[in-house]
Parts: sequence; C-alpha cells; structure tokens
Amino acid sequence: MSAVILESVLTCPHCGFAKQEAMPTDTCQFFYECVRCKTLLRPNRGDCCVFCSFGTVKCPPFQEQRGCCGTA
Repeated sequence: MSAVILESVLTCPHCGFAKQEAMPTDTCQFFYECVRCKTLLRPNRGDCCVFCSFGTVKCPPFQEQRGCCGTA
C-alpha cells in the first residue's frame, strides 16, 4: 500500500483559481470558499467532499480504500 497523500490542489470550477490545501484525515470537508471569487464549493453529486470533486488528489479515506470518508 502506498503512502496517503495529505495535500491536494483545489481548483474552483467557476473562476479557475487553484490553491494547495491540507486535507483532513478524520472527516469530510463539505464546503470550501474560493479565495479569489468567494464561491462556496460543495461536493458534486456522488462525491463525499470537495477534495473528491475539485482536488488533484482524493480524500485520505478514499485513498485508503475505506470508502469515501470512512463509509465503506
């Protein structure tokens, strides 16, 4: 099993701004406010968190194959 990546670059689908963020390891992050345009991002349907929807790396529980944010 490979090491879990704890950072992901979130890209706003509205303005395209991208920022590297640390991911929580024990909970889902349901909301994220874009630094540039202030749009409040929410997960896409079927995703558990903003990292799974808009990040370059899925959330730690998903990476560990525990199911999305521990809901296996």
